[in-house]
Amino acid sequence: MPEILNWIIIALALTGLLAVIFEEIIHINKAQSVLFLGTLSWVLLFATSSGTEYHQDVMKGLEENIGEIAGLWLFLTAAMTFVAYLNKKGLIENLIYKFLPEQMSERGLLLLTGLFAFGFSSLADNITATLISVALILSLNLPAQKKLRFAAVVVFAVNSGGVAMITGDVTTLMIFLEGKVSITNLLFLSLPALTAVLALIAILMLPLNAPATISYHNKEMQAVDLTVAGIFLSTILTTIILNVAFDVPPVLTFLTGLSVMFLVAKFMGQDTESDPIMDYIRRIEFDTLMFFLGILLIVGALKEIHALESFVRIYDYLPAWQANFLMGLISSIIDNVPLTAALLKSDVTMSPAEWLALTYAVGVGGSLLIIGSAAGIVAMSKIEELTFGSYLRFIVALLAAYSLGYGLTLALGNLL
Repeated sequence: MPEILNWIIIALALTGLLAVIFEEIIHINKAQSVLFLGTLSWVLLFATSSGTEYHQDVMKGLEENIGEIAGLWLFLTAAMTFVAYLNKKGLIENLIYKFLPEQMSERGLLLLTGLFAFGFSSLADNITATLISVALILSLNLPAQKKLRFAAVVVFAVNSGGVAMITGDVTTLMIFLEGKVSITNLLFLSLPALTAVLALIAILMLPLNAPATISYHNKEMQAVDLTVAGIFLSTILTTIILNVAFDVPPVLTFLTGLSVMFLVAKFMGQDTESDPIMDYIRRIEFDTLMFFLGILLIVGALKEIHALESFVRIYDYLPAWQANFLMGLISSIIDNVPLTAALLKSDVTMSPAEWLALTYAVGVGGSLLIIGSAAGIVAMSKIEELTFGSYLRFIVALLAAYSLGYGLTLALGNLL
């Protein structure tokens, strides 16, 4: 393939990033921009490789890319359908408000929200944890500026909570399977991760000083609603167990859980002409799915031209602990999965402490920009006021919390 093509695809990727950043200025939906640029990148790859020895490699690369996207789409569809049903029935709000006092300070609310997001993402995947945490934020009816502070804490806490569990973050699982870190060391990683979350909460809660009155009228719950909630929780736990014990892909378990939900609702009389159970699939945010599609197509094209491998050269010029820190910053722009894969394939030599630091960096570093993680993208699709620019206002606080967690991870790794 011609060398100029590599530069064209890199330019298209940068254009996609700028289109997301300046969405409010250019008035073009971010999903439309990145979907066009992602598909165009692959069309160019096929057009320039036609009749050459690279054509089959491009075909194989696209098949792998589409396979990854399909898995993510189906998983998101299942998770979002569960959440759409529970939100419509008011079950999530009922459960949340049952444990919240009728009146407490906004600072207390921010702390509880951050701890909930951190703890829940250790059990569930980041996307599900974000969806439920965002539902909590939206139910509080906060002013826009305060809502943004809660959203920033949720994105950072969700990414931090999943980083210490092989079921909580894909990159953590990848590094563990390569034998770079142990389960025991990963569990200890939750300590610096939680400390960083608490530090961010302490910074962002300073302007929050008003009392918050929590008033909510519980909606009457039907037996079928509680049953669906039980199926959802069982699906999350079963996903973790089957993935660890039998390496069952999470998407398969979630689709099984979704099918059980449909059947149970049918047999319990919830599937009616006025409220068909299948209609809840239509209630999910499809622009979020299209945005994911475009982003992953762009990243796949970059991977195809081996552009991501150039980041690995950082380790030739910097000590590993500095390079790992930068990898975290880079993961806020480039998807952390192919970035981690490139590092693992490059046979970079690091100590167990440095691999542990890399695990934290690529898992949490994506929180620095709203487009840097699945949690950020999901939150941005659900909270109208949350944009690239509005989230960027918290970059100093986020960077400080990330740096603290990274430093503590290095120190912990050396002790272990």
